[in-house]
Amino acid sequence: MIPSQATLALFDGPGSPFRLATVDLRPPGPGELLVEVSLATICGSDLHTVDGRRSCPTPCVLGHEGVGKIVAAGSGRPEFQPGRRITWTLADSCGCCRPCIDWALPQKCEHLFKYGHAPADSVSDLNGCFATHILLRPGTTVVPLPDSVTDAAAVPANCALATLFAATEAVPHSGNTALIQGAGLLGLYGCSILKSRGWKRVLVSDPNPSRRARVVDFGGEPVSPEELRGLSASVVDAVLEVAGRAEVIGEGIRLLRPGGHYSWIGMVHPETALDITGESVVRKCLTVHGTHNYGPRHLRQAVEYLSTHTGPVPLESLVSPAFPLSRLDEAFACARSGTWPRVAVSPGS
Repeated sequence: MIPSQATLALFDGPGSPFRLATVDLRPPGPGELLVEVSLATICGSDLHTVDGRRSCPTPCVLGHEGVGKIVAAGSGRPEFQPGRRITWTLADSCGCCRPCIDWALPQKCEHLFKYGHAPADSVSDLNGCFATHILLRPGTTVVPLPDSVTDAAAVPANCALATLFAATEAVPHSGNTALIQGAGLLGLYGCSILKSRGWKRVLVSDPNPSRRARVVDFGGEPVSPEELRGLSASVVDAVLEVAGRAEVIGEGIRLLRPGGHYSWIGMVHPETALDITGESVVRKCLTVHGTHNYGPRHLRQAVEYLSTHTGPVPLESLVSPAFPLSRLDEAFACARSGTWPRVAVSPGS
């Protein structure tokens, strides 16, 4: 049975507190899924938006990392029955344009819709995860979650983990030494993925000692900025940038061996002008690969990874105890402190 109303946390712009509102629920249309959000997490891009580093139409419902249970399915989705626990792609794609068909980049669809990034209006208020319900569009890939995967382990999969599977797709599947620049959630996921693929050493650099302390649990070797500067040139085979800071790029190029691979992932905001020369890339014959978001196959890979992951540390340990939706401002303050790789919100509590 479809409930009569949903509760939303509306964002009105930087400096304004979140405000709760209610909207009437309607049955989903053709190809749509109405989902009750069980758990959501605060991504770095949500923080950038709230802090004014990233523009967003307002009012809006933020949040794109989430898991939930299907309440009702519109016509054309008979495989998705009410009660089924799912995750979903953070973007909806048309499946018909050149990026979708010719370039295999549905995340760059000409008609892309991104959850947690759109204005709230009378028709599609349910387009972000900081709400009790979300309405998934027909072009959204939906992936069922196995019972063995907890909500807390799965909730960042449809952003952070899937993005790392997209980013590492072009990285050699095994090698001697890789460097990951940044020990946040993306860095920890990247470390775990590379080690599972047979990389002998994965160095993870970060200026924050508390973030570096988690690296060992994921098979990596924590490296301070001072230790990184002490390394000889051309000693790593691949570098993954997940720090979101342009100033680390020169160091990454210095450390890469000739023919090495550099994956840029974290620099998704305008404050990333680079102070490097083309010569530094050309003379080393480097491959530089940018990754923004991911395709449906990467989310499927992420869920499969979660279902088979047997690492020494449960992945749900990366997610904080959940805040209720009514305390979303407190949840953002906690996320801003960096105490947890991800801060959780339980909209229904």
